[in-house]
Amino acid sequence: MNEFIHQLSTGLVLGCVYASLALALVMIHQTTGLVNFAQGEMAMASTYLAWTLVAHGMPYWPAFALTVALSFVAGMGIERVLIRRFDGAPAHAVIIVMIGLMILIDGLVGWIFGYDVRTVDSPFEKTAWLAAGPLSAHEAGIGLVTLLLMALVFAFFRFTRLGLAMRAAALTPLSSRLVGINVGLMLALGWGIAAAIGAVSGMLTAPIVYLDPNMMLNVIIYAFAGALLGGITNPWGAVVGGLAIGVAENLAGAYLVGTDLKLVFVLAVIVAVLTIRPQGLFGRRLVTRV
Repeated sequence: MNEFIHQLSTGLVLGCVYASLALALVMIHQTTGLVNFAQGEMAMASTYLAWTLVAHGMPYWPAFALTVALSFVAGMGIERVLIRRFDGAPAHAVIIVMIGLMILIDGLVGWIFGYDVRTVDSPFEKTAWLAAGPLSAHEAGIGLVTLLLMALVFAFFRFTRLGLAMRAAALTPLSSRLVGINVGLMLALGWGIAAAIGAVSGMLTAPIVYLDPNMMLNVIIYAFAGALLGGITNPWGAVVGGLAIGVAENLAGAYLVGTDLKLVFVLAVIVAVLTIRPQGLFGRRLVTRV
């Protein structure tokens, strides 16, 4: 029984990581209608930035905050400089651009930092009270940081004028323009916030999977599965989906398919969701009248 509780708790912690990245994917999808295939690489590049700052003597949490801020600016810049140029272009053209961005970031990081695997110390290791339960200090810290992040995102979109304007611009851009909302700025802010959330996910993941240019490869697949399961049109559904995928993946690896087939299990979940309920558990079903 204790082993099951441990596996369940660890799955929830992993689900927090997937949920945060799934939330970033949903935010990009809501602003562009597309999936940002480079989201994992953007998070990985942000993690290398944080690692560099810490290696040069900056304390972890100031480096964490600076990395989140710089990732936000970089996300806005990518939307302004690259993505906006393809506004109105066919969907497949934008998908190719995002895949190209993914390859570009991966290549640049590998060229600058190399492909050696590096260990990253957890900022929660010396926080004894976090390890009081069935989780390690880092696992408990991931849960706390992710819950705080989700609360901040919820409060921003629910209770601030800017958050409401971003939601309006994503849902009805034409009507938003008519009432004076700068839709272009809202879209850029969406990319910036998604990049910042991805940076948090990457920095929390690095102490678990080590630091290398491919560190987010499996994580982005799990996050994508969570976004599809919960509904890629529903941010909070994607959070629930990410948590569910984390628990299912961990329990399946421990009791059903083994650790080597966990990724296959998640891919099977993606196929099943797309086949049975393409809009996800909490997503909106779009109906077009002819």
